[in-house]
Amino acid sequence: MTQRPICDYEGSAYRADFWGQGREYEDAVERAALRCLLPPAGRRLVEIGAGYGRLAPLYSGYDEVVFFDYALSQLRQARELWGDAGRGGRPRYVYVAGDFYKLPFTPGLFDTVTMVRTLHHAADAPAVLRGVAQTLAPGGAFVLEFANKRNLKAILRYLLRRQDWSPFDRRPVEFVKLNFDFHPAWMREKLTGAGLRVQKIRTVSHFRLGLLKRVAPTGLLVALDRLLQPTGPLWQLSPSVFMRCAARADKPAAPPGAFFRCTTCGSTNLVDEGETLFCTDCGARFAVRDTIYDLKTPLGGGVR
Repeated sequence: MTQRPICDYEGSAYRADFWGQGREYEDAVERAALRCLLPPAGRRLVEIGAGYGRLAPLYSGYDEVVFFDYALSQLRQARELWGDAGRGGRPRYVYVAGDFYKLPFTPGLFDTVTMVRTLHHAADAPAVLRGVAQTLAPGGAFVLEFANKRNLKAILRYLLRRQDWSPFDRRPVEFVKLNFDFHPAWMREKLTGAGLRVQKIRTVSHFRLGLLKRVAPTGLLVALDRLLQPTGPLWQLSPSVFMRCAARADKPAAPPGAFFRCTTCGSTNLVDEGETLFCTDCGARFAVRDTIYDLKTPLGGGVR
C-alpha cells in the first residue's frame, strides 16, 4: 500500500508561533464548544493530534488521558507542561507518538476520542475516521472539529470570483499542501460510513476576521460566538465545525488489560520492557523515549 503523506510538526514552534500570535479568540471559542460536547467524565480518553496538550485542562474528569501526536517534540512539550498525572494522580497522562492512519491502540479501548485542528491534515480523511471508530468503546463518544469548506467567507469569495474552487462542491479541497477543507454534508456521509452517528453539531469561530479581532474586544466576540454555536444543526457557515458522534453500541469492547496494538502485525500482545514495547507475535520492538511511546516505526524485527 502506498504510504500516505503526513504533516509533521516535528521541531516546530507551534505553541509560540501559532497560538502565541493573537488567537485568544479562537482558543476560547473552541474550548467553549468542546465543553458543551465532551462527556464530562469517563475512564479513558485519547486526543488525536494533541500537540503540546493545549486542551488538557478540559479532560480532568477522566481517569486516563492519552496525548497522541506524530511529532515527538510536541509530546515532549506536553509532558513538560502536564507531567505524568494531574492533581491527586488523576487523570494519569500517557504520551504516544504515532501515525493517525495506523492507530496503535486495541480496538474498543476509549470511552472518548477528540480530534481538534487535526483532520484537515488528512489526505485520506475517511481512513482516519474508520480508525477512530475502531478504537472507540461500545457507544463511545467522538468529538471532531474540521475546517469547513462551505463557510461564509469562502462563499463570498467564490461569488466575487476571487477563488477558483466552489464551496458548494462536496469534495474536499486542498488549499495549501496537506491542508484540507471539508464540506459538512461530505463529512456527515463519511462519519456515517465509518459507523459513527452524528448527535450534535456546533459552529465555531464565526468572527474569525483579522480586522474584527483587532477592533472588537475578545470577550465580546467570544460571548457572541457562544450564542451562535447552538445554531449548528440549522446551518454551517462558520470556518470551523464541531460534531459529537457516537460509536455503535453493539461493537466489541477492548479485552481487560489490553492497550497497545502492534502497527506491524496488528497483534495486541505487546509487552512493556521499560525502554521498548515488544510484540510477542511478530517480534517488532518500539522505542519508549523519556516515557513517550514511539509507535511510528519499529526498531527492528517484525513481519511486514
